[in-house]
Amino acid sequence: MLRQGRIEHAVFRDLPRYVREGDVLVLNETRVIAARLFGTRPTGGRAEVLLLRPTHHGRYDPHAARWQALVKPGRRLRVGDRVLFGDLGEAAIVHVHDDGVRDVEFSLRVSFEAFLERAGTLPLPPYIHNDSQEAQERYQTIFAREPGSVAAPTASLHFTQGVFDALERKGVEMVKLVLDVGLGTFRPMQGERLDEHTMHSESFSIPQRTIDAIASAKREGRRVIAAGTTVMRALEGSAQKHDGLRAGEDETEIFITPGFRFRVVDAMVTNFHLPQSTLLVLVSAFAGRDTIMRAYREAVEREYRFFSFGDAMFIEP
Repeated sequence: MLRQGRIEHAVFRDLPRYVREGDVLVLNETRVIAARLFGTRPTGGRAEVLLLRPTHHGRYDPHAARWQALVKPGRRLRVGDRVLFGDLGEAAIVHVHDDGVRDVEFSLRVSFEAFLERAGTLPLPPYIHNDSQEAQERYQTIFAREPGSVAAPTASLHFTQGVFDALERKGVEMVKLVLDVGLGTFRPMQGERLDEHTMHSESFSIPQRTIDAIASAKREGRRVIAAGTTVMRALEGSAQKHDGLRAGEDETEIFITPGFRFRVVDAMVTNFHLPQSTLLVLVSAFAGRDTIMRAYREAVEREYRFFSFGDAMFIEP
């Protein structure tokens, strides 16, 4: 726990001790799709396609034929090349963006959802060398509902039903939104300066009920707690874009850096993030870089776990 610059150590089931009656906890109920697809090139070589989002619409759409994607081997998959998926169909490279992202068009003999079920796997991070069914199941939050993400909102992987029950008894109000986690969240920064990095757009949707709960909390001096950086991006992105929260579907390219004025979030739950990541910059902006670096040094000394299945922090700036 990082509480107003003080470091405390606890386990995640102790979280209800650190929240207050009346706090509003905002959760991201996105669901990770089987976005990693393994196929072959016409020459017989292996190929991999990692779906990012439909080209015509940011939100997940099982009827979309064209998708933005990352591909391997990138140098050998150019415009006009195809990736074959056996009797399920194929994908053709139709455009290459400056950053290496491809637009791919699918020609399938089954529905898109059936295709993902048969040809796809959850895109576990490359440092997880366990592709078992158990690992796949663990890479979804217990409240995942809306399909569309290509990475899990990992801070929320810590929540259990027991923790939710304890939060409810404490009088915490829990509301939800959806941000489809994509390249904007997990791609490392390019360049040595923050202003050299361009964020990729991510789609989100905020229900009116969530807007109303946050507005009521703000009027009454109660806190809004973001469960993860994806919730932070959705809430602060909406507030910045519209000078206040707006319900409905939207997109954000927000890059939260030191000096950012937070309008919505008062505290947050977040995992430990990697160097040169936009997420480490975000939490540094929220709590102060020196404070975060001090907390990270202590976490390393105590052998805390990093990465997707690692440990978490509760931050009160």
